[in-house]
Amino acid sequence: MDIAIMIEGQNGLTWKSWRNLAAAVEDLGFAGLYRSDHFTNASPPDRDSLELWVSLTWLASHTRRLEFGSLVSPVSFRAPALTARMAAAVDDLSAGRLTLGLGAGWQEREHSLFGFDLLERKARFDRFEEGVQVIDLLLRRDLPVSFSGKYFQLREAVLLPRPARVGGPRLLIGGNGEKRTLPLAARYADEWNLIFALPGEIQRLNTLLDEHLARVGRPANSVRRSMMTGLRFGRTKAELKAKLEARSQSSEELRQRGFLVGVGEEVKEQLGELARTHLERVMLQWLDLEDLKGLAALAKAVL
Repeated sequence: MDIAIMIEGQNGLTWKSWRNLAAAVEDLGFAGLYRSDHFTNASPPDRDSLELWVSLTWLASHTRRLEFGSLVSPVSFRAPALTARMAAAVDDLSAGRLTLGLGAGWQEREHSLFGFDLLERKARFDRFEEGVQVIDLLLRRDLPVSFSGKYFQLREAVLLPRPARVGGPRLLIGGNGEKRTLPLAARYADEWNLIFALPGEIQRLNTLLDEHLARVGRPANSVRRSMMTGLRFGRTKAELKAKLEARSQSSEELRQRGFLVGVGEEVKEQLGELARTHLERVMLQWLDLEDLKGLAALAKAVL
């Protein structure tokens, strides 16, 4: 199981911290670096936030081997045709290292602040499904394509130049939803990304995805299984205790929510449990963007 790092870019990410973090993640040997796509936080205070696709463009040309991508880019405030065009270009720039993670959008505050319509839940997922179809058509079809939906339309549209990687970047669909997300991932995704799930739930949802894939005639191994999950890591027991107390959290409560919590060997054991569920990659949420020493200690403990 590969181990990657995921950050919340709306939590104070600047160019200086992004450069330093990217260099550290690559040099330390992590498999990838992923980030969220938000204007701001779900609740105040607002903090610095680098625009996602600008930061990924920089990453494409300033790293050598890291896989990277969006977890996830919402169709609620990004037109899918433009997302497909940017993703194809960034994937080409990186020599095929981008994963294009897509989502429906969820954070009410940023949509209200910046004038985007989040929509009620059913309509939101209807729009998401259309957006995924548009992106799939534009990236994977060489000839002009048309699409007539309620939210998005194409009329003999073709992306040029065509992506250097056949079919364009890997498409990732994120979420644990059984009614809409899993069937959509079975039809269109190269990778399915869970969030904050316990081993038993991972295995159950994995089986459901296998069943959906069989219905649409795709083999089970055609979709990579990954998970983004929370992490509370300490170099020492005292440091871990201080981090938990600062957030008024307990290790037991966090673990029940799917977090990995502990010092080196404890986190390594929890990663081993996840590996036995046949996850192929885990993205560990690293919240302290300036703590590169802690990141180095994590790498030494688990890689």
